[in-house]
Amino acid sequence: MTDIMKGKVAAITGAASGIGLACAKILLAEGATVVLIDRAKDKLDALCAELGERAKPLVVDLLNGPEVSAMLPRILEVAGGLDIFHANAGAYIGGAVAEGDPDAWDRMLNLNINAAFRSVHAVLPHLIAQKSGDILFTSSIAGVVPVVWEPIYTASKFAVQAFVHSTRRQVSQHGVRVGAVLPGPVVTALLDDWPKAKMDEALANGSLMQPQEVAEAVLFMLSRPRNVTIRDLVIVPNSVDL
Repeated sequence: MTDIMKGKVAAITGAASGIGLACAKILLAEGATVVLIDRAKDKLDALCAELGERAKPLVVDLLNGPEVSAMLPRILEVAGGLDIFHANAGAYIGGAVAEGDPDAWDRMLNLNINAAFRSVHAVLPHLIAQKSGDILFTSSIAGVVPVVWEPIYTASKFAVQAFVHSTRRQVSQHGVRVGAVLPGPVVTALLDDWPKAKMDEALANGSLMQPQEVAEAVLFMLSRPRNVTIRDLVIVPNSVDL
């Protein structure tokens, strides 16, 4: 490793598993201090004990608006600063709209959209004041290509993309970069509701990626010179025809 993130402080939501954990590990390996944000206290504590002293646990329920809005002082308290905020946490629902559960949609939309936007609102003034920083979203290929079997999830990621593009243009003058990584299907808990036959087929034909592959793309985005913004980085398996 090259220590290219040495001296940086990153905070990642949904960091107890999947893409968030993979990103935390790669940033730690490159010298950053990382605040792992999740609601799973026991899991966070165990992970951070394993990952070392630069891994800092922060328990936040992202569906609790006041907790999210009060996140910044807690990040600064445990890590001493903030340079990178990765709005990674999300949920997935697929299936036909006519057969869907609007209550389940509400929870997913609140997490994928409202909680993500609120968390950025919480930390953005700090980054603007220091005239430097990165806001990164875990979006999805579904944010640019409407996916027929996941219309509600697709809609949530289109909202993320609109927020990324417009917010980036608001804050670039302050030295703050805003971008999104847009992966295709990744082996994470988000796919737990895929039918077993669909999952087995995807694993067999190589149409699923691993979280580490997304984390490497995130590191590439964050390590570009400050005069360059990777606004959208799409990463898909070769076998996915999109």
